[in-house]
Amino acid sequence: MNDIQFNGRVAIVTGAGNGLGRDYALNLARRGALVVVNDLGGGPLGGGASHDVADAVVDQIRAAGGGAVASYDSVSSKSGGQAIAQTALEAFGRIDILINNAGIVRTGLFTNLKTQDLDAMLATHLYGALYVTQPCFDVMKQNRYGRIVFTSSGAASFGVSGFSAYSAAKAALIGLMNVVAIEGAPHGILSNALLPGALGRMNVAIGESAASKEGAIVEAGVGDHNVDHAVSEITILHKFLVPEFVTPMALFLCSEGCQLSHSMFSAVAGVYARTFIALTQGWVAPDEKPPSVRDIAAHLEQIQRPEGWWEPANGFDELKRIAEVRRSLSQEAPTQ
Repeated sequence: MNDIQFNGRVAIVTGAGNGLGRDYALNLARRGALVVVNDLGGGPLGGGASHDVADAVVDQIRAAGGGAVASYDSVSSKSGGQAIAQTALEAFGRIDILINNAGIVRTGLFTNLKTQDLDAMLATHLYGALYVTQPCFDVMKQNRYGRIVFTSSGAASFGVSGFSAYSAAKAALIGLMNVVAIEGAPHGILSNALLPGALGRMNVAIGESAASKEGAIVEAGVGDHNVDHAVSEITILHKFLVPEFVTPMALFLCSEGCQLSHSMFSAVAGVYARTFIALTQGWVAPDEKPPSVRDIAAHLEQIQRPEGWWEPANGFDELKRIAEVRRSLSQEAPTQ
């Protein structure tokens, strides 16, 4: 990490008062970035507000000789997102880096999902990232440079019992990241998603929300044995599930040296991996007529077969590939 520097770059980190966000902010500043430390100062379940947590991080950065200002605006409103961007512009005159890290969590069975819980998840995670990214994107577009990181989760890409609202909101960020990457590419703006794993006050909140081991996960039918197994694995990995094992990946994605975009990366317990969505080669129905349901069942193994998978660059690329396959088959078909 010593060769990765951010001298003169201006970074906004939302949810930077605690946990991962705090570590991102401190390390960006340590490497020369000027940092907007945004944190509403609310609780991990949502609600409440305090200037103390953001101020504490700013004080720590300044005490070490770095440059930072605090932002106490909520990401969950358009005016809040604009105010966060404006804070960076007034203090430092530009915006180069944005890490959408702010988040809250509430657990519960899908069948018991309350509208207000889903609304809260979407407001903070999805709308929060949207509202902050829009004004930052405009500034980056003018400067023809930008690095944007959206914080998603393995709970979105793979699912976790009892996290329906959280998973839905985090999955929505993947779609948002994809579009920002495509639209930002002509302007030097790179956009990626980070799927981090670290224990912190959010995990305490999960425990409070689920109430006990008999909470969301067990009620969903996963069973005591599987819950015990999961707890055992977390215990084994505990020393690795800390921000310090996530921050290097986050900072690389924010750096000038990073030329990656339109991608998702998992950073959990010191294991770093690209996560992606792909298509199998699949089965191509004949040209003559639409297939029957029986045809789908008969070719299910081919439809699912993972060999030869491919990864579309975007939604239109998928259509282009399918059109090419169709065209090829039509040309190969014998003429009458």
